[in-house]
Amino acid sequence: MTSHQDWDPRAPEVLADPIAAYDHMRRRCPVAHSDYLHHSVFRHADVMRILMDPQTFSSQASRYVSVPNSMDPPEHTAYRALIEPYFGPDRMVEFEPTCRRICAELVSALPRNSSTEIMFGLAHPFALRMQCAFLGWPDSMHEPLLQWIHKKNVATLSGDSHAIAAVAMEFDETIRDLLKARRRAGDQAPDDVTTRLMHETVNGNPLAEEEIVSILRNWTVGELGTMASSVGIIANYLANHPDLQDRLRRDPDLVRPANDEILRIHAPLIANRRTPTCPVRVGGTQVQPGERLTLIWASANRDETVFGDPDEFRLDRDPSLNLLYGAGIHACPGAPLARLELEAMIQALLADTRRLEPSDEHPPMPAIYPASGYRQAILMLRHD
Repeated sequence: MTSHQDWDPRAPEVLADPIAAYDHMRRRCPVAHSDYLHHSVFRHADVMRILMDPQTFSSQASRYVSVPNSMDPPEHTAYRALIEPYFGPDRMVEFEPTCRRICAELVSALPRNSSTEIMFGLAHPFALRMQCAFLGWPDSMHEPLLQWIHKKNVATLSGDSHAIAAVAMEFDETIRDLLKARRRAGDQAPDDVTTRLMHETVNGNPLAEEEIVSILRNWTVGELGTMASSVGIIANYLANHPDLQDRLRRDPDLVRPANDEILRIHAPLIANRRTPTCPVRVGGTQVQPGERLTLIWASANRDETVFGDPDEFRLDRDPSLNLLYGAGIHACPGAPLARLELEAMIQALLADTRRLEPSDEHPPMPAIYPASGYRQAILMLRHD
């Protein structure tokens, strides 16, 4: 028996223009069923309600251990308290010089006064170098991580549970090898984020290796894909809005809020999951315990009832309404790091160029779910 489907998230027209497709679904069917994503939730109010009620809407929506993403209180509370200091103000101040140096090096290496493929020419190297620098991982990890992200996206799109599990296991083994090297080094192990994490405790107990691997996996998966997507989205948006480029060059302090607003308009992360703990109605749809809810960030952050014209760029919006980094107890703990890195990169790119221009001959190619942004985006970087 074939189940009822309100839409097909993998239909060619959806993959060709995901943002437009989500806008259409939000207006037509705000909670839509599909075999692939189960119950997709498109409206801002419904997504916010789910995020702010972890008792009714559990984060335990995955079969795999995910610390603390798939945890609920009270377990989540203890692990979240462990993680947040890694992204606190002191740590950001400590990391900022390295962050800005990497951005300056990457931008200065770009070809001058010529067309540049921004994703593999800048965005992916940026995400890889930043993540490895923050975690204390060697440069030799760049290429394996890039290949792993590609395999992960292919496996997720296929829906093949065995392929998804194999890709996850491959990444976990890579992390375990890094942990083994640090244990062998003993007191000579580098004093970095990864080593510090190995000595953490929760409720007086040392973290199990499985928990350390899960935390590092979440940080890496969340960082690499979405940060590269973010750079591509912002750079392409600025190339198509020269007046905003000029404004940000004149006032670099506006880059951080401008980044948040651009990424509200075009989300770098498409969705997340929850599951109800009891029978509940969401947007007029009855959902049973254990059924999956897919929260479509890329739609909720464009809801007309909250933002008016979703494509209008405005810096005076209420930042608490922007779900770029989530909301509630599971709001992204790494938001301070992401904002710092994106600010440093866009400031460096604008400072080094006179104008970013889109390519008339090669329009950007959209990424394929679960990725967002672009697979390819060619821009002209003018310096003279």
